[in-house]
Amino acid sequence: MVGGAARREELGALLRSRRGQLSSVDVGLPEGGRRRSRGLRREEVAALSGVSVTWYTWLEQGRDINPSRQVLDALARTLRLSGTEHAYVLSLAGFSPPPPAADLAARTAPGHVQRLLDAQAGLPGFAIAADWQIVGWNPAYAVLYPGIATVAPEDRNLLWLVFTDPYVRRLLPHWESDSRRFLAEFRAEVGPRLGEPSVAALVRRLQGSSPAFAAGWSDHDVRGFSSRERLFNHPLTGDLLLEHHQLTPADHADLHVVLYTPVADGSTPQRWAQLLREAAPGHP
Repeated sequence: MVGGAARREELGALLRSRRGQLSSVDVGLPEGGRRRSRGLRREEVAALSGVSVTWYTWLEQGRDINPSRQVLDALARTLRLSGTEHAYVLSLAGFSPPPPAADLAARTAPGHVQRLLDAQAGLPGFAIAADWQIVGWNPAYAVLYPGIATVAPEDRNLLWLVFTDPYVRRLLPHWESDSRRFLAEFRAEVGPRLGEPSVAALVRRLQGSSPAFAAGWSDHDVRGFSSRERLFNHPLTGDLLLEHHQLTPADHADLHVVLYTPVADGSTPQRWAQLLREAAPGHP
């Protein structure tokens, strides 16, 4: 591993630092007798993490050893590491970070994400949670898809709408390929969460409600997201060619912000501007 010695030294220093910041009470141990200094003993960290004292000592000393991911996860729990610290420790040992702990119960975009959406004046945008539940949108998106505000909250899921809403199906001239692409991207993103109740329930509902989804799901297609041009056919203005972008806030890795920008193809910017004018409050 390039820079392996430096990474081992950094890992050892971080472990020593966090061990020194905890007390026995913090980890549920009795205070016991007088201690020479604040902080947990190496023996205590090793015992709580299920590793030998020698092995843990070598980690703190930056020895040339290869801790498993399970050992590092256990140490992260014992030392009360934050999510960012846990990911950092794993990266020092060459492991990928743990999947973000999504709050699937949250059904409203954080305030700063909603303000970001609202600031994209004239550009349709929405935010989806880890299970693709739509948790926020801006006025321009409501112009593109007027039903977003009135659809039942439990149905306000991007995949559910793509496969079950007749309006969305008419809105997408390339629905067959678009829906399969969405399904493959959804599967790639939620793979680690397939056992979570909200994801499992969504898949079961779609399998029972949409033969097209059931057939696509059984094909096990997996595809990562890529920005691309997408064609929409709006009932008021006709064809709109929009570029599809997806952003992930650094402080909310369980959310995706989706934005559409008009493609300068000669007609879409004018048609989209006309649609926004007609949808503006007070327009005759």
